[in-house]
Amino acid sequence: MKLNRQTTLQSQATVAGVGVHSGLPVNLTIGPAPVDAGFIFIRTGLEGADREVQATAESVISTEFATVLGDCEGPLVSTAEHVLAALRGMGVDNATIEIDGPEVPIMDGSAAAFVAAIDQAGVVDQPAVRRFLQVTKPVSVSVGDSFGEFRPFAGGFRAEVEIDFVNPVIGKQSYALEVSPERFRREISRARTFGFLSDFARLSSAGFALGSSFENTVVFDDERLLNTEGLRYADECVRHKVLDVMGDLALAGLPLLGAFRSVRGGHKLNHAALTALLADRTAWRVVEGEAPRRSRIPAEAGRAIVGGLVAPAYSPDVS
Repeated sequence: MKLNRQTTLQSQATVAGVGVHSGLPVNLTIGPAPVDAGFIFIRTGLEGADREVQATAESVISTEFATVLGDCEGPLVSTAEHVLAALRGMGVDNATIEIDGPEVPIMDGSAAAFVAAIDQAGVVDQPAVRRFLQVTKPVSVSVGDSFGEFRPFAGGFRAEVEIDFVNPVIGKQSYALEVSPERFRREISRARTFGFLSDFARLSSAGFALGSSFENTVVFDDERLLNTEGLRYADECVRHKVLDVMGDLALAGLPLLGAFRSVRGGHKLNHAALTALLADRTAWRVVEGEAPRRSRIPAEAGRAIVGGLVAPAYSPDVS
């Protein structure tokens, strides 16, 4: 595969599961799309005709507990971030995402099933030059005590994520990654969504987390991790936040050249930062060609800090 060519999927692949918030069964099929199409969700199973929505920042209508895309008629697909992270993380430029329910299936809470579907479908070059959205000056936003900032970066796309939870089991964690398909697959794609047992009753009474279980969510109480199988990485929580960042920033419409720093962030912050960047036409430009080479400094790629200590990942076969 040539880095300076756009890519799409060679064939279709389907995954089936339930929505983490709706609890409803859903089938999702990824497939090929034309040059410059980007990511297009096709919502089936509706009364009347199918509806399409472009996966762009302008299509976001909610970021409360997930990223929800829709149009003038209302929401079409919720929890879009994991499949978008997989497509962008694995170097896919153009794809259709057909879904027969209101929410992307949560699968095991990570992007691993979508990566497997991409592998099954295959990634192929297209006869067009790849385009990037290059950050040319810093743009920052604050949402409450959360902070997000884009800045220029010469080595491709870099994510820097910090989380800070009162819950002592998680506490402070940070992770920095210069993204490539290999690193996304190895270091990010298997990190699962997480939550707190104390929040479950409140969320379920509000109509959320109806499909949540120990099979698709890492669950903590005030003192310990409740999943008997343990964590996939010592810092799985912050790695999942990196996954969410990549999915939410895929809504830029093009792969990013730049760095993004998130402090105590979430979907709302990611969307606010991306919206602020896109609104400032002096802060970015579209460029064509091959992505810059990544930095070869080991400490700058895949560096994780938990409680101030560099933390290696657990064995990748732990699940």
